[in-house]
Amino acid sequence: MRPYAWLFPIALSLGVSWSSRAAAQAPGDPGTDGDLVLAESAEEGLGAPVFSQRWLVDHGRFDPPAPSEDSMAFSMHGEYQLRFRAMTDLRLQRPESVAPGEAETLGQNAYLTHWLRLRPLLQYRKKLKVVGEIDLPRGVIAGATTQWVDVARDSLDEVSFYEVHPRKLYFEYLTPVGLVRIGHQTSHWGMGLIANDGDHPTLFGDYRRGSIVERLLFATRPGGADHPFEIALAGDLVFEDSKADLVDDGDRALQAVLAMRWTTEEAEAGLYGVYRHQERDSVSINSLTPYTEELDVWVVDLAARFNVPVIGNDAFVFGELEAMFIGGSTTFVRTIDLTGAGEEEEVRSFGGAAKLGTVRWASDGERRWGDIALAVEVGYASGDANPGDGITKRMTFDQSHNVGMVLFDHVLAWKTARAASLASDRAIANRPSPGAQLLPSEGGIFGASYINPTIVVRPQHWLDLKGGVVIAQSTADFVDPYHFGGLGDWRNYDGGEDEQHDLGVELDLGADVRIPLADAVVLNLGAEGGVLFPGGAFEDGAGNGLSNQLLLNTKLGMQY
Repeated sequence: MRPYAWLFPIALSLGVSWSSRAAAQAPGDPGTDGDLVLAESAEEGLGAPVFSQRWLVDHGRFDPPAPSEDSMAFSMHGEYQLRFRAMTDLRLQRPESVAPGEAETLGQNAYLTHWLRLRPLLQYRKKLKVVGEIDLPRGVIAGATTQWVDVARDSLDEVSFYEVHPRKLYFEYLTPVGLVRIGHQTSHWGMGLIANDGDHPTLFGDYRRGSIVERLLFATRPGGADHPFEIALAGDLVFEDSKADLVDDGDRALQAVLAMRWTTEEAEAGLYGVYRHQERDSVSINSLTPYTEELDVWVVDLAARFNVPVIGNDAFVFGELEAMFIGGSTTFVRTIDLTGAGEEEEVRSFGGAAKLGTVRWASDGERRWGDIALAVEVGYASGDANPGDGITKRMTFDQSHNVGMVLFDHVLAWKTARAASLASDRAIANRPSPGAQLLPSEGGIFGASYINPTIVVRPQHWLDLKGGVVIAQSTADFVDPYHFGGLGDWRNYDGGEDEQHDLGVELDLGADVRIPLADAVVLNLGAEGGVLFPGGAFEDGAGNGLSNQLLLNTKLGMQY
């Protein structure tokens, strides 16, 4: 059996975020997504319009204060978010070890969850920063729990509202020749397809954990502080991502990173390469049959974006793209033939996405905002129709790159988690399928192509009305690795024919409101819902389709 989704973390923590002598923040840090809209609210005119990512997705956050010229300053920004989610019954594959009628659904129809994210920052002049970030607490407060999906990173199988998740604690020093950063860090690259810090708000759905590494980084601008070319070198020990956990699971993942980027106010293009070596101790049958799984892969990723004003109109055209290739080998998953021959599984996967849109801006004399934004995103993640050919081809995007909120983030996330849990159950197989714990997609797009048109209308700067459509199909036969490796047949995740590629059509609608409570406090209110009309890829062995899937997400939060 092949855990397709294991490719996700390989690149998840590979993105490089850096700054230079001409930049006060790194691209992956809060407040760097075009938050100039806060700074340009002058009393006497706004000057020339500057494109802002907040015209597309307005998160209501506050920028940290600018560093003092000659003293030390401390600030504490953050957010508290409360979510109530409700959904229809989701049919899942029944475990072979339970009676018919039991565990045939996810078991969860409604729950309440929350997180408090704190972002302390200590700055000394423009040379020194100590940056922190922690989720304290985070977890499910109340409601129904899931069943038979415990292999997932966030399985939601118990009420646990008090979890603590440290995200950042690093030291940054700006030297005369470049920037040095060392410590506990997150990272983000491009559109966040495979390297995502889990802190970039999306139009629908919520951002999640992200990748966390212990990193030593050096970044510089060889042509001088004002030159647009940047280069960075980094070495990482992975602390936690969706498929590696240094503390709880004893995973040992090391990475070497080389990244280059050309960046201006109107355009940006970058290329990075990453090598990752990962080891994990495992057992074949019991503690008397131990062995070590290994992974060696390299990643090449190209990312670019642009924005151009529309002459004669109060509007901008914008676009972005990201394309990547992952190659290498692993013993995390191997067929019986490869194991007997002492050979490794090859890794060959690729994918990418591109977005093009336009946004019209409005002004009340004190601020600008995007009052109408239209965009369309298309994406492709390679699939794998043959889990037994010795080559892993399926690509999985990061779970925080949200496209809609039902198909990938909910339905396929839990179907892959159920498959992984079944494949890991020793009551079903005395020797669980190799790599089963790496199968869950965790909500990331995998083995699929999609098109996602969206619209945002803001009749007022504090009100968002939004809509979107997701049309998707698998890029290869829709084979469930549990069925292939555990049961010996070619079936989809519902036990139906694997030749069906149609994943379905999803419709999403929502509204968000931002209400200032004080100079540095904003109340966030919102509601969003999605309905998935499933395609033939979700038919079961009797030809019964999956019922329409509805999901409601109500939001109450505060930014400060």
